[in-house]
Amino acid sequence: MPSTRDYYEILGVARDAGADDIKRAYRRLAMKYHPDRNPGDADAESRFKECSEAYEVLSDDSKRSLYDRHGHAGLRGAPAHDFSSMHVEDIFSMFNDIFGGGSTRGARGRGGTRGGVPRGYDLETEVELELEEVLTGAEREVSFQRLDVCRTCSGSGARPGTTAVSCRTCGGRGQVMQQGLGGMFRMVTACPDCRGKGEVITDPCPDCRGRGRVPVKRRLSVRIPAGIQSGQAVRLAGEGEPPPPEASAEGRGVRGDLHVVVRVQPHERFERDGDHLLVAVPVSYSQLALGATVDVPALDGPAQVKVPAGTQHGSMFRIPARGLPRVSGGSRGDLVAILQLVVPRKLSESQREILEKYAEAEDVPVEPPDRSWLDRLRDVFRGG
Repeated sequence: MPSTRDYYEILGVARDAGADDIKRAYRRLAMKYHPDRNPGDADAESRFKECSEAYEVLSDDSKRSLYDRHGHAGLRGAPAHDFSSMHVEDIFSMFNDIFGGGSTRGARGRGGTRGGVPRGYDLETEVELELEEVLTGAEREVSFQRLDVCRTCSGSGARPGTTAVSCRTCGGRGQVMQQGLGGMFRMVTACPDCRGKGEVITDPCPDCRGRGRVPVKRRLSVRIPAGIQSGQAVRLAGEGEPPPPEASAEGRGVRGDLHVVVRVQPHERFERDGDHLLVAVPVSYSQLALGATVDVPALDGPAQVKVPAGTQHGSMFRIPARGLPRVSGGSRGDLVAILQLVVPRKLSESQREILEKYAEAEDVPVEPPDRSWLDRLRDVFRGG
């Protein structure tokens, strides 16, 4: 039965989320609730189908547009793809395009190889950091669930004392021949009964139910380096899942890795631009007109800038090496102070009298700025 819950709520994304955010959210939930990882858990199966339904709609531009305008009613009669029947390895392979291209965050499917060696799945989890922690680095404890080799059957999937038997459908070959259009063409596909293995388990292990793998919860401590960017990941080698059963049985293969993706929370005062920090500094008219030494907030204690007389609203001052460290090491980025003129909402009588006298003598030509705010910002970073 189709879900009536809001699809964005199901995936835990904002309504303006991009395609990559939607894919990432679905992949995380699908791996968490997949029936292979939660055998016999009806609630997990229901949640898996629900998030698959949400992804089916939000990943399709036309369906998402209909849903945004008309809700669930706008989707009635629309064809649907059944993601709920996908195997775990299919979910990983769907998203290689997000994390591929040489990225260390890419999850490899079962039976994948690195340098010709079979390896298990890579896993992914997330942690959140405050901007202050990016300056110093941080320690985080992560909890996740992975599939491990069943100790009862040593990963074979068969009840102890029994073994798998040759598949009758394919005769142990792992492949079957299919014909179509009255025999006009033939196609060799993986055997649907043994899924290409050539053998089936007739007496499954009672603990893993023939899968050879059981879900296990893990808790680890991970060190997040200073200067890390939001979206980057820390790789914990060998903390993923074991290699395919056939490789494990032969003593070959390596475990996958765990990728801890970092999400840096927005700061209420600072804006980040790579390794640089931007901060708005409120100043008065007298400070801009007469010049002053102004305190500038920074993550590691206040700094100061000298404001020359006649400085304009929006002027920028660069304070070297007071930004964030580079994750690869070396010097820190800069802190850029952007001066913002603050006009008082209320004046005392004496202040009003002084301003009125000044206004009588004021003769300030008003001209548009000769250069844009963005051009001036570029000059600050270029040292101009």
